[in-house]
Amino acid sequence: MTPLNILYQDEYLVAVHKPSGLLVHRSALARGETEFLLQRLRDQIGKRVYPVHRLDRPTSGVMVFGLSSEMAALLSEAFSERQVEKRYLAVVRGKAPESERLDYPLREEDGTRPKAEMPAMPAMTDIRRLDSVELPIQVDRYPVARYSLVEAQPLTGRRHQIRRHLSRRGYPIIGDAKHGKSIHNRFFADQLDAPRLLLAATYLAFNHPFIEKRIQLGCALDETMKRVFEQFGWSGHLPLDSVRTPPTATPAALQER
Repeated sequence: MTPLNILYQDEYLVAVHKPSGLLVHRSALARGETEFLLQRLRDQIGKRVYPVHRLDRPTSGVMVFGLSSEMAALLSEAFSERQVEKRYLAVVRGKAPESERLDYPLREEDGTRPKAEMPAMPAMTDIRRLDSVELPIQVDRYPVARYSLVEAQPLTGRRHQIRRHLSRRGYPIIGDAKHGKSIHNRFFADQLDAPRLLLAATYLAFNHPFIEKRIQLGCALDETMKRVFEQFGWSGHLPLDSVRTPPTATPAALQER
């Protein structure tokens, strides 16, 4: 089994590139699954790890785990208090807006009760079109097919937020079986060897709870998304694995000690 790509690790936390298709941990929705990111990472580093946030199963990219329950609680609080900067790259159908804030309330999709019975929660995502391509191929009803590379920055943390917001705006992410368009998904799977959701978490930044550093993590794309970028002439937008740790003000957790 190929080892996981560890992007950053210290005595308090570890950040890893989650592969597309891998569940983070066991859940009621994971019947019959035997492989999970949490267990693979624990076995690889020889330490217990504690989940802090989530990525959908088909989404790839950077994920952070605490190496203690205390650290995980502090990081989880930072995520819930919107103190973490997150950026994603997505390949979408159509020519997306140059930049826009998507402000559509979303009902929770946790499977505990019908979505219609769930309250609509505020949800905001900033999007920016980085590039686009026009293919002289009729995929749908038009004689050409247009696709865009979008950077998405979620300002809230609703389930499937980026996928649902882009779909509602009319630019569904390629490979999204639930919120996308099957004819375009099939075209990418059959003709471009890209059978997965083309959404990746490529940047994460947060203040370290225990050291006076801001952790800024960049995460490269997997081979599937990289290949699509190269085919579309988007190689200049390929992110790289990177770690930056500029100093910050003294963390609250240290001030209280």
